[in-house]
Amino acid sequence: MPGGRLSQQERQQIALGVADSLPYAEIARRLDRPTSTITREVMRNGGPTAYRADLAHRATERRAHRRRPASSRGAESVPQPHGRDAEAVAEYEETFTTVLMASGLTKMTARVLTCLFTTDAGSLTASQLAQRLQVSPASISKAITFLESQSLVRRERDERRRDRYVVDDELFYQATIASARSNDQLVATARQGVAILGPNTPAATRLENIARFLDFISESITRAAEQAREVLHTKLETTSAAPANQVQTTDRQPSRPPQP
Repeated sequence: MPGGRLSQQERQQIALGVADSLPYAEIARRLDRPTSTITREVMRNGGPTAYRADLAHRATERRAHRRRPASSRGAESVPQPHGRDAEAVAEYEETFTTVLMASGLTKMTARVLTCLFTTDAGSLTASQLAQRLQVSPASISKAITFLESQSLVRRERDERRRDRYVVDDELFYQATIASARSNDQLVATARQGVAILGPNTPAATRLENIARFLDFISESITRAAEQAREVLHTKLETTSAAPANQVQTTDRQPSRPPQP
């Protein structure tokens, strides 16, 4: 209804209209909304060149979350380990999820990954994820399938033969290497086009430059990941003389990676 809060479906229609370069007045007419509502919605969420319906809706949810009284936030009433502030943890999880969405993940995939990252054990079962996030097992399964395909989580069986989904020290390294290698097919295809289009033609030169660029980027990423791999295995610990939240020492201090 005009004047009410925009729905996620309306934001998707706004995104389609913006992508088609429709005037804000036309988008507003189609949604039976004031033009000022559409203009304000787009401009406060990245502008016409960066507007995304899912991120805009997420931003609205976060604003509503901050305005909601603490007593009404069910997740924040759950006791937290290590004396953590439940409200601060919930707010951080909201922030982390939004950042992951901005990187290209869907909302549910980002929520699942955030949940795993912020769990001390670094692993949860599908039922635990569904319970923590208050969603259906089917939603968890779809998100996990995508995360596994990107090497961002791995699956293992626990002593009760349940599947557990794990984020560990090696996964970020593996995901980085997989991302670097994902360019290999594009490099090979671009160089195939060089031969077909004819050496020294403008199109062939363009494709060869693309291939060389991607080759250099992939090699640089792979080399940097290898050099910095040990950082992912650094263990932090505190001493009894230090405050609980202050890191004092590490039992494995990586050396500074050599310059390539």
